[in-house]
Amino acid sequence: GIETIFPYKDKLFIGSNRGMYIYDISNASAPKELSQYQHLRACDPVVVNDDYAFVTLRTGSFCAGTANVLEVVDIKDPTKPTLFKRYQMQNPHGLALSGDVLYLCEGDYGFKSFNIKDVSIIQANLFEHLPTLNSTDVIAGPQSLLVIGKDGVTQYDYTDKTKLKLLSRISIN
Repeated sequence: GIETIFPYKDKLFIGSNRGMYIYDISNASAPKELSQYQHLRACDPVVVNDDYAFVTLRTGSFCAGTANVLEVVDIKDPTKPTLFKRYQMQNPHGLALSGDVLYLCEGDYGFKSFNIKDVSIIQANLFEHLPTLNSTDVIAGPQSLLVIGKDGVTQYDYTDKTKLKLLSRISIN
């Protein structure tokens, strides 16, 4: 039931339908499990920075989720991940992190970006909501953001973190 594998520095964060697993990969040939963060059964994409893991859980999928939330998990001590805060979302899917900006796919409900400098007030720090952009996954590249959805792939310049600039779109009919 693995949803995502997110390497970060000398750690590997694995999001599964039962929880998030943290591994020490400082010795890549012998990964060592550090901890598990358990949650209700759901799909579990995950991205991290130095202090927090950002996890989305959703309903209406083969993962049998029962909640539509963004969970912020304190990973300052990666051997003891703890829930810091939970935010209600509409139907969160994939997510990406670039500096202090979290990009979050909401499926049929659009695409959102948040300032996460203060993780205790993420929902109050919405930069942008593109409600008509169906989005299920996002990749933050060095110069552009790729948003994938049922209608195709959209590329944005995200130099201005508060306002995405459309660069291109490949539509799927």
